[in-house]
Amino acid sequence: QVQLVESGGGLVQAGGSLRLSCAASGSVFSINAMGWYRQAPGKQRELVAVITNGGSTNYADSVKGRFTISRDNTKSAVYLQMDSLKPEDTAVYYCNADLTIGVLPRIRDTYWGQGTQVTVSS
Repeated sequence: QVQLVESGGGLVQAGGSLRLSCAASGSVFSINAMGWYRQAPGKQRELVAVITNGGSTNYADSVKGRFTISRDNTKSAVYLQMDSLKPEDTAVYYCNADLTIGVLPRIRDTYWGQGTQVTVSS
């Protein structure tokens, strides 16, 4: 069974930084895109950033220039460096991965982490 395990959330003042980490555990054959989504209270879950296995990235307009997504394929991990944080960045952040499991039959599916809270105080 594959799980995505997140870490790195917390409370920070506006203008501060946090780094989120997410690693896939279990039997993984290959990972395609990995990304981060967030959901604020009363709002829908939205894409924050995504990175392909080739390293191409895409960001939500609201975080461009402040957040940086990266990945380490050797560790099946994805990271989100968040700088110049704003109160409106407050949300639960979810890791996401499009991956193929390593056991037969090798099924490709989308997996989600459990979520990590990021709170930015003004």
